[in-house]
Amino acid sequence: MKVHFVIHESFEAPGAYLQWVQERGHTATFSHLHGGDTLPADASQHDMLVVMGGPQSPATSQAECPHFNAKAEMALIRAFVDAAKRVVGVCLGAQLLGEALGGQHEHSPEKEIGKFPITLTPEGRANPKFAGFADVLDVGHWHGDMPGLTPEATIIAYSKGCPRQIIEYSPRAYGFQCHMEFTPEVVEMLIEASTQELAALRDRPYVQQADVLRAQDWSQMNQALFGFLDKLEAERAS
Repeated sequence: MKVHFVIHESFEAPGAYLQWVQERGHTATFSHLHGGDTLPADASQHDMLVVMGGPQSPATSQAECPHFNAKAEMALIRAFVDAAKRVVGVCLGAQLLGEALGGQHEHSPEKEIGKFPITLTPEGRANPKFAGFADVLDVGHWHGDMPGLTPEATIIAYSKGCPRQIIEYSPRAYGFQCHMEFTPEVVEMLIEASTQELAALRDRPYVQQADVLRAQDWSQMNQALFGFLDKLEAERAS
């Protein structure tokens, strides 16, 4: 399987997603947009698209962030969906996926940074791709927005701070507002890039500080993510 990653910033690394690709013997390619890379011309050379997070939003203009072209990314996402390729959007990527399919992203009720539980909905518990998830699972978070919904979308999981943590847009397209890719190395990069943000949000109920973030064990959620990706890989085009 050929998996292409769209990476917006150096500190928004693919973490466990890339680990899964490497452990399964798949091929990874990258568009490091912060480094000047371009997006693929179309979906023809890839089997899966993973769009990572970033401090931008789907409403961010190129005047505000020259290396970020939301319309171009959404067109690429739509091309993958239309070609029945697998798509996973993470945080900003989930919001771009929702927008590409007609759903308007929104601000989340609460800012979430740290490790907090998500809860599967009845639809999530019934979805075989999430059979490896506990009904309540502690996962990583680093966000203030959430993806939009389409008429076909199904909410798979929610948290106390955010009602849209995982969304199924189709059997091959999923948005993860949460960050199940976190590893100690990924979290350290985010901490180093977010000193002022963490200090400013110190009193928020769902924001953990650097010492707490560094002490977390992310391995259980990584394994749950691997199980989901294995099942997504096995999903046949309809």
